[in-house]
Amino acid sequence: MLNFFKKKENKEKLNKGLEKTKKGFFSRLNRAIVGKSKVDDDVLDELEEVLIASDVGVKTMTRIIDRIQQRVERDKFTSTDELNFILRNEIEEMILESHPESRNYFDISSIPLSNGKIPYVIMVVGVNGVGKTTTIGKLAYQLKNQGKKVLLGAGDTFRAAAVDQLKLWADRVGVDFYSKGMHADPAAVAYESIKEGIRLGSDVVIIDTAGRLHNKKHLMDELSKIKRSMNKAVEGAPNDVILVLDASTGQNAIAQADAFTKATEVKSLALTKLDGTAKGGVVIGISDTFGIPVKFIGVGEGIDDLQIFDPKEFIDSMFEQE
Repeated sequence: MLNFFKKKENKEKLNKGLEKTKKGFFSRLNRAIVGKSKVDDDVLDELEEVLIASDVGVKTMTRIIDRIQQRVERDKFTSTDELNFILRNEIEEMILESHPESRNYFDISSIPLSNGKIPYVIMVVGVNGVGKTTTIGKLAYQLKNQGKKVLLGAGDTFRAAAVDQLKLWADRVGVDFYSKGMHADPAAVAYESIKEGIRLGSDVVIIDTAGRLHNKKHLMDELSKIKRSMNKAVEGAPNDVILVLDASTGQNAIAQADAFTKATEVKSLALTKLDGTAKGGVVIGISDTFGIPVKFIGVGEGIDDLQIFDPKEFIDSMFEQE
């Protein structure tokens, strides 16, 4: 478990990482309700625009507005002073619906030591440029710090720099690495990475995949083939399929999530670059739209700036005003 000082440091980084999102969100919200004493149709219309501008997405915006409208009708009179509290409450409930598990992802009980037998296999997917390789490296760093023996498999064999970048991260973190070089069959790399992980007694095997999204049928076929290959190496693999998304792309991240969730069984999400964007609302939209838990968020460029996503901490930071 995180100690007090580490938890405090993470909270400070999260607060800083959400500064741009909060500034944009609350400045627009305050403009929407200035001079108004109660939440009426005009305020709700303004709130729609605020939520859309924060990249929560149309579907999620509609759900939030509907929930607030029901509360306003039920309570008969709702002041604008109460709007922040109501908005926070509804968004928190919405995110928690997609995050029923609150356990720490890096607890030993969550990812057990293999004892030289069957490793925990993670397949990482996402388009090029979202920070996929960096996320893998930072995840490997966190796992190693938890006492896990980790192997990285270079399954993105189509991009010249991909294999080299992953090797650099493996060397930097001090974990094992497996590659067949460029142009190798990604499914074969996945299979052999797991077998190598078993041979080395790895606790966790993390396998990178190509980030191409030019043809959804091709993507679906390729990811399905990789998953079948993993399952042949170890029955039930992969244990987790993490989709990495760039939070700064806003609605484009939601479109990518739609494509990848149709192509493969995405089990969790990692959202990068939250610290560099005012579009942090995309976390809310993605959680609501796909019902897939966000497990990791990137709040800085440092090696330890990949945080385990805590829904309540995120909401606290989002609505915490100076």
